[in-house]
Amino acid sequence: MSTHNQGTELDLSWISKIQVNHPAVLRRAGQIQARRPVKKEWQAAWLLKAVTFIDLTTLSGDDTSCNVQRLCYKAKYPIREDLLKALNMHDKGITTAAVCVYPARVCDAVKALKAVGCDIPVASVATGFPAGQTHLKTRLEEIRLAVEDGATEIDVVISRTLVLTGQWEALYGEIRQFRKACGEAHLKTILATGELGSLTNVYKASMIAMMAGSDFIKTSTGKETVNATFPVAIVMLRAIRDFFWKTGNKVGFKPAGGIRSAKDSLAWLSLVKEELGDEWLKPELFRIGASTLLSDIERQIYHHVTGRYAAYHDLPMS
Repeated sequence: MSTHNQGTELDLSWISKIQVNHPAVLRRAGQIQARRPVKKEWQAAWLLKAVTFIDLTTLSGDDTSCNVQRLCYKAKYPIREDLLKALNMHDKGITTAAVCVYPARVCDAVKALKAVGCDIPVASVATGFPAGQTHLKTRLEEIRLAVEDGATEIDVVISRTLVLTGQWEALYGEIRQFRKACGEAHLKTILATGELGSLTNVYKASMIAMMAGSDFIKTSTGKETVNATFPVAIVMLRAIRDFFWKTGNKVGFKPAGGIRSAKDSLAWLSLVKEELGDEWLKPELFRIGASTLLSDIERQIYHHVTGRYAAYHDLPMS
């Protein structure tokens, strides 16, 4: 991943001027959803590219070392070898961008990736995921423990209360402490946009997170009622663009929650390409948080290669 976003001083004058044009955002979102997807070999190429952006995720109460091991194997070998050979892509080293697990499973993931000879990052959620309703001291310690266990990316959740009550200085201060606790690990800040009340709050929270030193801003935990949506994404992407224009710092974007189909992934790639340009279409600046998306992408690749859809037993589990 690229170098860290060092952040900036808190600029409340910038925050106070922000007002999002809600109807305009909805119109733009409608344009993206109405777009016809690419077909045939172009679709296959974009789907393979989408694989390289996936943070392959398992965040369940019944996670064990065994299913984390299986997740890591799938991250190393995301598409069946014979399908990649048919596309002449078997020697390109295609893997997912990272695996994402709970803090208690980080050691399992590090060990499993090492066993299959894969050096992709292990990302850990932290800071009282998904609600963030624990004491600050506990949240900071959770980050430190995950880093000690080998996580090189930390997906933190913010306190939604601070956003809803307009406590921007307190939010900035907390995320600065998260940044410090991460050390050399990269900080991905989850905004939980479905619980922030308005698109204006989404923009303000995005900007505060970037000012405080977040390397990525992420839409959702995947546990909220409303997760990654195009209107929210447009607002976050415009915030990233504004921050880059003002500071020269590139911050990554990660939608997560509810992205399950190959068609969905193509729409997300298209949106990022149009809003931020090709330079953001790399794993250092764009990720997709997903647990079931990879299965559908592999299914569509199988259909492209063979002309028929795979039976359940044709593709390995992810």
